[in-house]
Amino acid sequence: MDRLACVDVPSLPLQLLLRREPEARAHPAAVVDRDHPQGQILWVNERARRLRVLPGLRYSAALSLAPDLRAGTVSAREIEAGVRQLETQLRQWSPEIEPARDEPGVCWVDASGLGRLYASPRLWGEAMVAALAREGFAAAVAVGFTRFGSYAVVRSRRCGVCVFADRREERRAALRVPLDVLAIEPALRERLDQLGVQRVGAFLRLPASGVRKRFGEEAHRLHRLAAGSLWAPFAPSAPEVSLRRHQFWDTPESDVHRLVFAVKRLLGPLLDELASRQEALCELELRLVLDRRGAVCTERVRTATPTLDALQILNLVQLRLAGLELTAGVVELHLDARARRVVSKQLDLSLGAPQRDCASADRALARLRAEFGEDCVLRAQLRNGHLPEACFAFERLERVPEAEPARVSPGNLVRRIRARPLPLRPRPRHEPDGWLLRGEGHGPVVRCSGPYVLSGGWWTGRVHREYHFAETRDGGLAWIYYDRRRQRWFLHGRVE
Repeated sequence: MDRLACVDVPSLPLQLLLRREPEARAHPAAVVDRDHPQGQILWVNERARRLRVLPGLRYSAALSLAPDLRAGTVSAREIEAGVRQLETQLRQWSPEIEPARDEPGVCWVDASGLGRLYASPRLWGEAMVAALAREGFAAAVAVGFTRFGSYAVVRSRRCGVCVFADRREERRAALRVPLDVLAIEPALRERLDQLGVQRVGAFLRLPASGVRKRFGEEAHRLHRLAAGSLWAPFAPSAPEVSLRRHQFWDTPESDVHRLVFAVKRLLGPLLDELASRQEALCELELRLVLDRRGAVCTERVRTATPTLDALQILNLVQLRLAGLELTAGVVELHLDARARRVVSKQLDLSLGAPQRDCASADRALARLRAEFGEDCVLRAQLRNGHLPEACFAFERLERVPEAEPARVSPGNLVRRIRARPLPLRPRPRHEPDGWLLRGEGHGPVVRCSGPYVLSGGWWTGRVHREYHFAETRDGGLAWIYYDRRRQRWFLHGRVE
């Protein structure tokens, strides 16, 4: 009989936050969508849930329920990396894994055909939970027969392993699951709670047509999934292909050109194998074992797009190795190539380039990353923040976006914000000769407009700033503020 297991790493983004900030484990903790008092709660731990801090609340409202709530944001990049790490770990226990699209941390695992490897499904599940615990993830596993049944039960368990003997037992357990542990909209959860519908069994007793008419399509889809009338096939994701090649030296090698030539010899057969699979290389990891008590140097180069162009890849490798300062010669070279399946058109190198060749720009960015590191190419992105320095953030630029020209009116002033405000000289009490804000070279302040008060920040730390625009004699316009708590002036930027 086919078995399907559901693995749940409860609140994966929250676990990633707690791994990053372990001191928050002793407090109610939550992940919010933005660093703002009106930010929405997305995930909470058990301490916060016991205080009725639930997903969907605003951060300011949650603080009224749990004054010592610790909250933070987790980027989509961090969540994606956590899901990849989880999927990689689970592939050690089953070759077929299907991560949930909308719930990071939930995966369905094919548990069929493992009877010859493990004495029982429980031992298999316990081994999987123990392996995830070693990686820092608390997980629960439900080994059942249906997608919704295993999912509902595992969501109601925060840890451990649950194994069902047959479909009937799984069905009975799923009907007892509270609705508030499932990933449903907070508004729907509240409306059902007002009707006294708090468990899956009570929800299924509602007529399907009435659920669709009164609560909408999402509720109707959940009702059909729970009833078993909406069937979705098991669709495991394709594993990321990784190919390895090795080179060993009896005499330590330290010449960069000979190292690059060794990479070239290994790269040729590797690219031929990828081409036979209709795949192309997107990242190459070089692991250099040094002749110094097993010291290892690991470097990665990423191509702009999946490619089989050996010259382009070797160019990136040479740029990366040229910037290394090895403390000893290399005795082992290990190449680990990560590839992606592509269509034949993507492998065609004879396609005509458009007027604005974004692919060439992407290759230029890949060369910069190879020579100076992954964080050398960044772009600014606007954020919803209360303080000026929290209103934007820099993130990695993977590819050059398509041009979207916009009309810009001439003469607009641009405010350039410093990454860290610069403390200024104390302002004279009477200012007989004017305030030398930025030193004698810029002259004294001749005009000052303000104050523009920014106060708040009680959710993280009290803030009271009085911003001014100060014009100096040389025509410069500085953006300054007086911090009431520190009783000091700061230069936060300038206007150009």
